[in-house]
Amino acid sequence: METEKPKDTILATTADAIRLAKTLMRTARHGAIATLDPETGWPTATRVGVSTDFDGAPIILISRLAAHTKALLKDVRCSLLLGAPGKGDPLAHARVTLACAAREIEPNSDDAKRMANRYLCHQPKAQLYVGLGDFRFFRLEPQSASLNGGFGKAYALTAAELLNANPASAELTATEPGAVEHMNDDHSEAVGLLAEHFARAEPGRWRLVGVDAEGMDLVDGDDVRRVWFDTELTSAKDMHMTLVRMAGEARRGLDRPLKDARVAS
Repeated sequence: METEKPKDTILATTADAIRLAKTLMRTARHGAIATLDPETGWPTATRVGVSTDFDGAPIILISRLAAHTKALLKDVRCSLLLGAPGKGDPLAHARVTLACAAREIEPNSDDAKRMANRYLCHQPKAQLYVGLGDFRFFRLEPQSASLNGGFGKAYALTAAELLNANPASAELTATEPGAVEHMNDDHSEAVGLLAEHFARAEPGRWRLVGVDAEGMDLVDGDDVRRVWFDTELTSAKDMHMTLVRMAGEARRGLDRPLKDARVAS
């Protein structure tokens, strides 16, 4: 008599699953990192503040005095759990667990400056720590991921599926800080319309905190929203034109004209 083979609990990867994993990564402000204690070898889990590099890799800012920092300097392997539970059963909410290799970033390097800009946009209170000598940025290089999108929705994702390898990234990375500052300082009304229309958010004091090749991140207090572009950006000019187009679309969709229809100069 043949025995029934157990069903594979891992579903075939879909575009929606990849989008969900990336959304969890882009909108996370904190996560649980598990490292290997260099003295005992036992895993230790702690909470860390999180942002993302331009391509989507997680960024953390941690003190060299912390136990998890000492562990990462000894063994770069770590695991990062992202996804905040909401109301009801915490296990019913989506989360992603990333298997990563941690890379310490040299202070005052171009990488450190880029990461500081992105991290502080998401974590403005971390300004207190950036200037302290014992704090360092670490980039967590994803090797693979386990996505749980809710009951019966398990996926195994690769590093290539998690990160964005857009060839225009260098140009876009250089342009992003100025674009973010300009939008928030000169076109805050447009930022609010983008949040309300594309992220279905309630009106508030929305700020743009990041623009990458695939989308933008918007924040109002503790509420973080991800808005995805229809197509990936190809240049700095494309970034400008996309923001202009989307602001116009939001204005028309909400039937609330902008005080200044020019989104960027």
